[in-house]
Amino acid sequence: MLTARVIPCLDVDDGRVVKGVRFQGLRDVGDPAELAARYQEQGADELVLLDVSATTERRDTALTTIRRVRRELSIPLTVGGGVRLVDDAARLLEAGADKVSINSAAVARPGLIAELAGRFGRQCCVLAVDAARAGAPRAGWQVLTHAGGRMALPDAVAWMRRGVELGAGEILLTSWDRDGVGRGYDTALLQHAARTVDVPIIASGGGRTAAHLDGALRAGAAAVLVASVLHDRQSTVKRLKISLQGKGHRIRS
Repeated sequence: MLTARVIPCLDVDDGRVVKGVRFQGLRDVGDPAELAARYQEQGADELVLLDVSATTERRDTALTTIRRVRRELSIPLTVGGGVRLVDDAARLLEAGADKVSINSAAVARPGLIAELAGRFGRQCCVLAVDAARAGAPRAGWQVLTHAGGRMALPDAVAWMRRGVELGAGEILLTSWDRDGVGRGYDTALLQHAARTVDVPIIASGGGRTAAHLDGALRAGAAAVLVASVLHDRQSTVKRLKISLQGKGHRIRS
């Protein structure tokens, strides 16, 4: 049985960590470097930092923030937001990222996935997918881009399959319907994805309790992304891990 990962997520806007519901009603929840240090101390396996306005504002990810966060960390760091070219990814890696997440730019130009995997290795290339239910439960999920502002592709599961074929080494899969609402991950979406691709899937969107995390892992996720539950101090990484161990999951200490 593979070891499951618990990964805090820092959504960053203008140098501050923010949180909202589907990227709306954003509220300030702290300094990214301070939160990164806190979550590493609590036992985080990795950290994800997403610049949530870089794509919509058509700018590069803030390198100063990445460097500040990197100085606090010894665990792997994935960074996303505003990556449109291989050179953009190179700057993030030079600033301290271990992996680069791409979303809107990959949908617009899928060849970017192959370019990143070819230059840096597929283990460095994370395909972020924002998926929203397309209507009726059996209608599947569509792909959203630009922080949920655009419906870009009709079939999220098919897009994940293509992304992996092009070289993505990991999928960061966010349920747009569940993001920020605390009702648990979309386990049906995770099950479909896990049956379709053979790379690790990071579940994102809706996780607020250890039971939610347990459900995502049982649905096929290799890792769970958490944000509000930590930012609002409702739990800690350590407590979530202890609960998951009690439910039979193999968790990194």
